[in-house]
Amino acid sequence: DNLGIVCAVASIVVCAGLLAWWALMPGSSLQATPPEGENWELYRRLTSLRPPAAKLMASIVPLIFIFFLIPGLVHGFVSGTFKTHRDAIKGMSKAMESMGYYLVLVFFAALFIASFSQSGFGALLAVKGANFLKSTNAPPAVTIAGIILLTATINLLIGSASAKWAMLSPIFVPMLMILGISPEFTQAAYRVGDSTTNIITPMMPYFPLVVVFCQRYVKSTGIGTVTSIMLPYSITFLTLWSAFLFLYWQLGLPLGIQGGYEYTVPAAVAQ
Repeated sequence: DNLGIVCAVASIVVCAGLLAWWALMPGSSLQATPPEGENWELYRRLTSLRPPAAKLMASIVPLIFIFFLIPGLVHGFVSGTFKTHRDAIKGMSKAMESMGYYLVLVFFAALFIASFSQSGFGALLAVKGANFLKSTNAPPAVTIAGIILLTATINLLIGSASAKWAMLSPIFVPMLMILGISPEFTQAAYRVGDSTTNIITPMMPYFPLVVVFCQRYVKSTGIGTVTSIMLPYSITFLTLWSAFLFLYWQLGLPLGIQGGYEYTVPAAVAQ
């Protein structure tokens, strides 16, 4: 086994070296080429991680496949787990056995999520809740707590973090800026609420995968089982992370680089 692991690691190093050599070769097909008349340095910064300009990133899926396939085959044959190519195919098939339930579950989950998204109910609830929070004119601390709870509730219905932020930020950010609360603090409160209820909502895209992994150990596991098991953790995380956020606020610890809690409204806007 140790020899197999060493050989597998060596194969990864060799593959990475060959890929780096290919990418750095002059005129390599993996290098981005700027359009005629464009500044190369600026173009490189803007497109270095964006396909199709970045050929390497456009090929990321087959590269990941190769980087897992080759070390796996090397380890299997060196350690004696694989005798022929049929053993490798059998190993791949066994690894995919538990994915059958996931594929069936994710099909119906995708239909439900698509239907729910097209209904607009989640967006309506988000906007109505944000407008209600805005109309209360509560103190900043109460407003922050309300944002956390509202985001955690909406997260049960809308799985996408970026979609929720796109709907809520135009309401939350200006509202709290007028109250003297910085956009960084607003987003921190949003992230606390958004992250704590992910594991208990079937609307999360990866929830069916979590169910499948649990079924490896308990065959009778279902959506309700995972939700009921993780509910105490979700409530605990929501409570503790909210407390941490308020503690950071009271102690004045920075949220990040130049990330403060207060926002000074310009005089022209205040008037």
